[in-house]
Amino acid sequence: MQNPKHESRNPREIQRGKMQMTETLPPGRRSRFEFWILFIRACFGFRVSNFGVWISLSFLIPSLLALYGCEVGPRPAVSAASQTAGGEGTQVPELLPAAAVSNGFGPAKVGILPLSEISGAAGIGQDARLTVYVALFDAFGCPIKSPCTLRFEIYEYVRRSAQPKGQRLMIWPDIDLTHPVDNHKFWRDFLRAYEFQFGLRVNRGQTYVLEATYLGPDGRRLSGECAIRSSR
Repeated sequence: MQNPKHESRNPREIQRGKMQMTETLPPGRRSRFEFWILFIRACFGFRVSNFGVWISLSFLIPSLLALYGCEVGPRPAVSAASQTAGGEGTQVPELLPAAAVSNGFGPAKVGILPLSEISGAAGIGQDARLTVYVALFDAFGCPIKSPCTLRFEIYEYVRRSAQPKGQRLMIWPDIDLTHPVDNHKFWRDFLRAYEFQFGLRVNRGQTYVLEATYLGPDGRRLSGECAIRSSR
């Protein structure tokens, strides 16, 4: 009786036995290399040797890399508000576009305060003084400071008319408030308004229409007007 250790077997039979043992293993216990062997042998037949499997893998893997590439796909954009600064959990505020930041905070209305008056009119053709208090309001109705150019005009007052503004009597040179120093010079913080004084000639006890025009650096134009009466 021959020793089973020295039993001579055909190499093809040994290879087939290994294949049968590999195929009988549970799918969960197969290695990746065994799956590649099964895949290649399923495509090219079971007669491919182990050397042929390695040769096939050497051509197949570069082809897959060239087909799908190794680049990482684009990452989704992460909001700046969800990021932390310095790893301390401090939330970084999200930066908004300049148009979104300035929207609603610029001047939206020009108002002439009731404190405005014409004083010192002694008679017809006499010099008088016009004191004007102008407020710039944002979209929420809050008085604000703003770089701009202001223009003031005075008109005749037409009684019992849908358009009380009659003929223009005077227009003063534009006042440039784009420079911070000049802007602050005319600003009255306790009134949240600008104060201006002009000289003019008016009749005593006469009503006029005063118009103030806002000219913004961005080209916007806002106007406000009110009826004003000279002192007797």
